[in-house]
Amino acid sequence: MLKQEQQLKLQQKLSPAQIQVIRMLELPTLEFEERVMQELEENPVLEEGADVEESTLDTFENDNDSEERNELDNEDFNLDDYISDDEVPEYRLHANNLSKDDKQEDIPFSSGMTFHEHLISQLGLQNLSQQDSKIAEFIIGNIDEDGYLRRSVEAITDDLAFQAGLDIQDSDVQRLVAVVQDFDPAGVCARDLQECLLLQLKRKENKDATVELAIRIVTDFFEEFSRKHYDRIQQRLDVTAEKFKEAIDEIIHLNPKPGSAWAGNLYERHMTSLIPDFIVENNNGELSLSLNNAHMPELRINKEYSELLQEYSTNKANRTKEMKDAVTFVKQKIDSARWFIDAVKQRNDTLLRTMTAILEFQKDFFVEGDETYLKPMILKDIADRTGFDISTISRVSNSKYVQTEFGVFPLKFFFSESMVNEAGEEISTREIKKILQEAVSQENKKKPLTDDQLKEVLKLQGYIIARRTVAKYREQLNIPVARLRKEI
Repeated sequence: MLKQEQQLKLQQKLSPAQIQVIRMLELPTLEFEERVMQELEENPVLEEGADVEESTLDTFENDNDSEERNELDNEDFNLDDYISDDEVPEYRLHANNLSKDDKQEDIPFSSGMTFHEHLISQLGLQNLSQQDSKIAEFIIGNIDEDGYLRRSVEAITDDLAFQAGLDIQDSDVQRLVAVVQDFDPAGVCARDLQECLLLQLKRKENKDATVELAIRIVTDFFEEFSRKHYDRIQQRLDVTAEKFKEAIDEIIHLNPKPGSAWAGNLYERHMTSLIPDFIVENNNGELSLSLNNAHMPELRINKEYSELLQEYSTNKANRTKEMKDAVTFVKQKIDSARWFIDAVKQRNDTLLRTMTAILEFQKDFFVEGDETYLKPMILKDIADRTGFDISTISRVSNSKYVQTEFGVFPLKFFFSESMVNEAGEEISTREIKKILQEAVSQENKKKPLTDDQLKEVLKLQGYIIARRTVAKYREQLNIPVARLRKEI
């Protein structure tokens, strides 16, 4: 049976401006700058530039008689809301608190080649036919940033047949893979790690007994080598411990990612470097915090559009349908510009308040730079200090970095859980992880410490932790299990 009924429901909905602020909070500095530039391009009302003189709109407001003002108030929207606030100081956003006298210099970039362009340039030095050059270039295009060719010869042959219409055999592709494997850096275009290491070993100029033994280990005992079953390999090779150790040292000093060895140009390195969102300076124990907004333009509403609204409001004879449509369009764009400017301002205020709270909470670390000074801190601690929701603190801390005199750190670095030691003191789990790192770095590499032994090391220092917790912290520190840390 169908029936109609009324329901009273209380719901919370985010306004477009609130959604805009939330999205901006998640953006790191570089993406935020791109977002601002995009808005400047899309909204003609929004502009960048230095401060301008106050407009004559105030005079206009004072001169209008009450009858005209009442008529304007009866419009579909109140023009007064759109012709008086474009010059209000709170809508001007200065970058990084810079004064007008401060200079901003762009970083000069040198031209150069990317990793793949470096390989293509070597291709030009080969005496190849046009078809072979096309095949080799296609092979290079399939090499990943680590320097590996992750696709099979058969798959490349099929692609060339369908995409380029080349009637070739797998042997043609294999032959040209071998050509590219002779390029620099050594080990490039390998299909897997084993082939990568072999390419580097075979490129050695002086193939002495040590290199020959290393080649044999990688060729015949690669699985055992990767599992560090050194005793088993040495017994089967029937060589002395000294010669075996020299061969292993030869292998472990090879580059498992040859693509990463080629640095590229300055621009490429700059684009992959971290851009801090905050800058903390220490002046004799006095900490100062600023946003890294040095390349952000000032934002304001374009004066010409405000003047268009002023002309419409003062010239009754010119209020045609076309003019009203134009004013409606301008009104919408001014709304959008105001939302955006306000969202940027709220973003900056939220970031600064959050980072200020972190700075105060972890002041000892920012002064000393020693991890042992870091206190246990969770999202709720900062939420309580700032009055923001935990989700807001989470958005701010994700993908954000702070530059200090001790290096650049992700904001997540300052958050850690706590536990109580034997003395009843609350300590950060980061302190426990540091002890684990020190224990592993000082261990006998011929007999590395197991998780049970690491548990006992922590117990001696007053930290009672289960073995599975030790394993969890070890994995978080990217420390392999004892068997894989074993050396000869």
